[in-house]
Amino acid sequence: VIFVFGLITWYRFFRINSMRIVGADKLRDLPQQGVLFVSNHQTYFADVVAMFHVFNASLSGRDNSIKNVSYLLNPKLNIYYVAAKETMHSGLLPKILAYGGAITVERTWRSQGKDVTEKREVNPNDTENIRIALEDGWVITFPQGTTKSFKPVRKGTAHIIKQYRPIVVPIVIDGFRRSFDKKGLRLKKKGIQQSFVIKKPLEIDYDNDTIEQIVEKVEFAIEQHSSFLKVVPAEEVVN
Repeated sequence: VIFVFGLITWYRFFRINSMRIVGADKLRDLPQQGVLFVSNHQTYFADVVAMFHVFNASLSGRDNSIKNVSYLLNPKLNIYYVAAKETMHSGLLPKILAYGGAITVERTWRSQGKDVTEKREVNPNDTENIRIALEDGWVITFPQGTTKSFKPVRKGTAHIIKQYRPIVVPIVIDGFRRSFDKKGLRLKKKGIQQSFVIKKPLEIDYDNDTIEQIVEKVEFAIEQHSSFLKVVPAEEVVN
């Protein structure tokens, strides 16, 4: 699945549009397990597909580039990503993409594209699956739980960080919502330079930091804290 969809999507990221990658060399210093990547979110699928490209290209020795798609011949297979169960069950293609490493979870605050008035209980199987994935490899999560900008980071991510103590690596992406439709499957515009910035791991005191403090650290790291609003164009916030 990774190889086939990697070949299909590579042309979109490297030829039709371009990607400015910063900090990919940091990936080679990370352990093979116990790493949690936190990122802002702009499309359902294009964001995580880009991460698979950047991660595997870097691990194959490329510095901030996905040039030469041969890195897909030997991909890192223990990369997982957290996705809403209803999204991954929304059609044949998402169901196929789920085989690429999806950890499907039930969102407690949203259902069928709408916020729910009464939040549901967290399914303990969901957090257990994330723990298992962290013990096996790398996990990607979008802690805001939505593609809308500047929505608060969900406390569930902070609880996972505090309980399982992964190395937390922030990623900041941009340009994906201009390039693709909301699902990230249909190309919307050509010639867009997307950006993909990998930052150094967060400094977290797992014993003494509160959930609120961890939430704030993540919001600042992925540049989605409310203080960033004043420097972002209005159309980016609306979208």
